[in-house]
Amino acid sequence: MNIRLKLAAVFLPLGLIIAAVPENTTKAYKLTAEELLVEAQEGAQFMSTDEIADRVIQKDPSFQLIDVRAQNEFEKFHLPNAINIPISEILSEDWADVLDQDVKMNVFYSNGSLKANEAWMITRQLGFENNYVMQGGLNYWVETIMNPTAPASTSPDDEIAKYDFRKGAGMALGGGGSVSTTDNKVLSSSKPVVKRRKKKKRAAGGC
Repeated sequence: MNIRLKLAAVFLPLGLIIAAVPENTTKAYKLTAEELLVEAQEGAQFMSTDEIADRVIQKDPSFQLIDVRAQNEFEKFHLPNAINIPISEILSEDWADVLDQDVKMNVFYSNGSLKANEAWMITRQLGFENNYVMQGGLNYWVETIMNPTAPASTSPDDEIAKYDFRKGAGMALGGGGSVSTTDNKVLSSSKPVVKRRKKKKRAAGGC
């Protein structure tokens, strides 16, 4: 496929939020469009709902969920212990220490994968690492974790084991197709304490 068509297929979705994202006037991009294209095509940024459910249940301290939807959507429903960084604030200095660090594994999510993947693309082009995307978003979370479909009795053992895990995870996280957020709401005004990684000094000399 022509390189321009490939780039268009990856970057056209960004146009859907370009008006909502603040203009980047201070941060230098560290990845070229071609480099970002390669990473986006590999899909290594995606994490499955199964892995995320396991980390949430285990209360993994190295793991942070980031809801990139608007605050009013976040307040109505969000995953346990998630924080809210709306896509429109993704370039804000207020969140720089959360997004640009190597202590916690951040996982963006939205209703689907689109906005979360856009957040990843923006931060990745800035050179930020340790940011990922929940594959399928909340819609797929409800489908696979909160309301998993029981496999046929003749299904392979691994499919039955996956269902058993999902059913147990759904029950542990509230069951019934929803997650209670009454007791664990974390609004966007509350940020986790993250120690920013030390920047490497640029070597002197050279050409």
